Amino acid sequence: YTLGLLVLIYMSNYLDRVVVGILGEAIKADLRITDSQLGLLTGVAFAVFYGVLGVPLGRLADRINRKWLLSACLSLWSLMTLMSGFAANFAQLLLMRIGVAVGEAGCTPTAHSMLSDLFPPRRRSMAFGVYAIGPPLGIIVGSLAGGWVAQELGWRAGMIAVGAPGLL
Repeated sequence: YTLGLLVLIYMSNYLDRVVVGILGEAIKADLRITDSQLGLLTGVAFAVFYGVLGVPLGRLADRINRKWLLSACLSLWSLMTLMSGFAANFAQLLLMRIGVAVGEAGCTPTAHSMLSDLFPPRRRSMAFGVYAIGPPLGIIVGSLAGGWVAQELGWRAGMIAVGAPGLL
């Protein structure tokens, strides 16, 4: 059960990460941002915060209740994705994407720690292998669902639709 739930969380992690790339052209047109600004949203700004905060959040996962930490991280990145749908300009969207990166930085270290506690050494590689299907599933669902919602209802609805399930 826990492994299945962690796969869904990891799927959400990637779904919320890639959605800006999927909705990029619509975001550019609506907010009148440049290709460089879009690149900042999907690349550098996200990667810096995600990369820098992964280690401290991993250390925190070793010290506090992992379920609560992972729940807090999931809630943060989901809320920031949802709130991205309400961004009125580039700066607001940039801050929301940084919030997504901060939340997502705590996912993998915390989940790996939980899986290591739950599975004996002889079954860990299987558990990590199953866990690793989350990103491809997130990319597939994000491409299909995010693209469809954006086409039918606009990029803002796409962001809200992608962020909302993580809050549930």
